[in-house]
Amino acid sequence: MALTFAGCELDLGRQLLTRDGETVGIEPQALRILVQLIDSRDRVVTKNELLDAVWGDRFVSESALTTQIKALRKALGDTGRDQQIVKTVHGRGYMFVAPVEEDDGSDGSSEPERANPVIAVLPFKNLSPNPAQSHVSEGITHDIVTALSKHRWLKVLTRAVTDRYAEDRDAFSRLRDELGVDYVVDGSVRRAGDRLRVTVSLTDAAEGAGTWAERYDRQVEDLFAVQDEITEVIVANIEPEVGYAERQRVSRRTRSNLRAWDLYHLGVAHFFRFTAEDNREAQRLLAESRELDSSFGDAHAWWAYATILGMVYWDTEADSESLDAALSATQQALELDQHNAVYHALRGRVQLARREYNSALLENERAIELNPTFAAAYCGLGDSLCYEGRYDEAIAQFERAVTMGTHDPQRWAFLSYGALALLFAERFDEAIEWAERASTIPNCQYWTTAHRVVGLAKLGRAADAEAAAAGLLAECPGFSIQYARDKLFYLKRPEQLDLYIGGLRLAGVPER
Repeated sequence: MALTFAGCELDLGRQLLTRDGETVGIEPQALRILVQLIDSRDRVVTKNELLDAVWGDRFVSESALTTQIKALRKALGDTGRDQQIVKTVHGRGYMFVAPVEEDDGSDGSSEPERANPVIAVLPFKNLSPNPAQSHVSEGITHDIVTALSKHRWLKVLTRAVTDRYAEDRDAFSRLRDELGVDYVVDGSVRRAGDRLRVTVSLTDAAEGAGTWAERYDRQVEDLFAVQDEITEVIVANIEPEVGYAERQRVSRRTRSNLRAWDLYHLGVAHFFRFTAEDNREAQRLLAESRELDSSFGDAHAWWAYATILGMVYWDTEADSESLDAALSATQQALELDQHNAVYHALRGRVQLARREYNSALLENERAIELNPTFAAAYCGLGDSLCYEGRYDEAIAQFERAVTMGTHDPQRWAFLSYGALALLFAERFDEAIEWAERASTIPNCQYWTTAHRVVGLAKLGRAADAEAAAAGLLAECPGFSIQYARDKLFYLKRPEQLDLYIGGLRLAGVPER
């Protein structure tokens, strides 16, 4: 999307600023300030908001902000005296005052795209007997805001905005009406002695309906460690819940004149149903989304992932052309936003399929560095380590993914890939246990059953292995030794493939 104002044009997709048709050099911090001001151009943006949005947890003085505002005005051809574009509101902050025209590249015949979901985190209430414990609730609130902000498809309001709604009985409706908030997170913290209880809920602001709620009880030995753990789990659960709510919202809309955002969410909704037919539809919808909006990184990255999953589970051909196209799509996404953890993790998924394990390892490590609450990245890291033969390290990452991703729609996959690592480590009893846990989750796929077959066969439980193999063939009628060889194309260590194929053969799986 391109934004035009006062002789300037800002290309959001390419993060490129031009003035009078000429490219303008601008520092990254100044550019982020510009985007933040334009996004909130109907109101004054406080200095604290800008400091949080641009520098996050880093401590910088207001002089750093003033310097970047000055640099921004220079890039835009504005001045502190004229203030025709960025106005200083003394004692409060800054406001973008120039008229803005938006161009999304369409002919205007279809309905406007919906912006990324806006989330407000209200200050958690301190319910502790000792009012002095308010620092705990303050810390958890701040950490949740910070961690949610790392999910770059979400727009999270800063504490400077939400704090003023803390004691308002109509906070949810006011946040919705005044700031366009879609979801509200609120909760409470109670500490008594060495016990800590945190409650949290997620509410759909448009409907006023609760979307998710949970309570966490912990024994406090190291307060900061417990606070970090609870924050990680809360944020790892909130993000997929918002994703699910958004997919449900889009699915209820008319299917005519769908835009890139709608097509993307519909595609992801089909993706998470985990069937051959739904995977084909996911690939189609995501391909259409990325064609409609070439600057939509999510569509590029998720199309690549859907394509790879189609290769591993269903009928997408794992040829070099398709693998190259998938890698190219993730590169397009990263060129649009190199700090997006999801893009790095999905690029890692493509690299695993290409048997580029070390590259996948680096991509998943980068994803976790960018977003420590992203459960799927820990699973991707586990796979990368597993295929390199580093089994103990891999299993630790799968355990982290399973613990963190209790609401993740791919949790069955975390358990299933963990079971595969346990097979390769020859920890067959544990592999069977993980496979059985995965099989209780809806939409779990046939490879989980195959892992159980191999584990049972390797333990010498012939009757159980044969019965499980019969169940596997009922679940996936075309499954055979040759089918398994073809679908395990992403393994390059001969001993891993030999172990797996040997287990299937012991269980009586047909050769073809």
